[in-house]
Amino acid sequence: MTITAEDLLREAAEYHSKLVEIRRELHSYPELSWEEHRTTRKIRDTLTEAGISILPLALPVGVLAEITGAAPGPTVALRADIDALPIQEESGLPYASLVKGRMHACGHDFHTSVILGAALLLQKHAAKLPGRVRLLFQPAEEKGTGAKAMIEAGALEGVSAIFGMHNKPDLPVGTIGLLSGPLMASVDGFNITVSGKAGHAAVPDAAIDPIVAASAIVGGLQTAVSRSISPFESAVVSVCQFHAGTSWNVIPDTAALDGTVRTFHPQVRQKIPELLERIATGIAAGLGARAELEWFAGTPSVDNHPAATEVFHSAAEALRLNVVEAKPSAGGEDFAHYQQVVPGSFAWIGTSGSEEWHHPKFTVNEDALSPGAALFALAAIHALERWETDNELQLERYA
Repeated sequence: MTITAEDLLREAAEYHSKLVEIRRELHSYPELSWEEHRTTRKIRDTLTEAGISILPLALPVGVLAEITGAAPGPTVALRADIDALPIQEESGLPYASLVKGRMHACGHDFHTSVILGAALLLQKHAAKLPGRVRLLFQPAEEKGTGAKAMIEAGALEGVSAIFGMHNKPDLPVGTIGLLSGPLMASVDGFNITVSGKAGHAAVPDAAIDPIVAASAIVGGLQTAVSRSISPFESAVVSVCQFHAGTSWNVIPDTAALDGTVRTFHPQVRQKIPELLERIATGIAAGLGARAELEWFAGTPSVDNHPAATEVFHSAAEALRLNVVEAKPSAGGEDFAHYQQVVPGSFAWIGTSGSEEWHHPKFTVNEDALSPGAALFALAAIHALERWETDNELQLERYA
């Protein structure tokens, strides 16, 4: 007996009130990265109550679980992130955050509830699954460190493909955004220290002003994209901090710039450090100063595998959801680390939100919970079935 899309939609609707209850509890008690202890307990309790096996995970927070089908087969993974942000909530909701200065302003409570819903649906039909479904409830996405920690803890061992998501406030409920290839940008950081010569503000000719040099570098860095990167390839270079000086009448010795770089393609990402260093050192030298670049490599870009994305597409169409081409975002997501190990796809789930991510009045429409749960359950089923019949997803691991 097969598991139909109609069955999953009906059963997901039956779970809706439970998912709303879970999501509101998580929303009321948000926890920052690597502090998600209460959230971890709630997830474990929900899974255990449903008879889902909890797997060992050598991390202080986060949950790894697995649903085992009656027939042998591959293992596919579903991932949710569970951490909140250091933001004071201003939504006015009756279940708003009860923790001062903490808020689920990016919707990770929604993500967690959707994957819990998918888990409940899959467990209900475990006897019909031709393989296993691994459940990753990952901490510390906001710090960009949780996915790597999960991988190092063995969360992807034996996994053949992985599926994840992010809510999208500007898409209506019932709409799914899908895209093969780059969807979210890599996230890297840099620091540029400009060294000059201190002096009296009234005698600038006896000094080498690092503030002037650093200011020129800020402007010069914009040419890194406009004049050195193809207009057909996207990149963003932003200087976000400028620190210099301790007094109103003293030219300081040094000035420091901090910023971020976002790119979508590995070949562009590789060019940027040398490019920024050349611009910064050249401008500084022209003004008699010195510049040193420190580069901080972060998460790679979220790059959706075509076959895994097609699994999402087939599941969404079977559920009669509205599928649109996802608009790429220069925001980052450490789901990308999983895609460096196994094929994976990351989807936008429409939530008809009033504000964008990280806003104090951010909200999601909870009507998106049950169709989201049905989507991930059916995507896991389609992945297992497709693998069983034609091995289409079994592709070489990424380098």
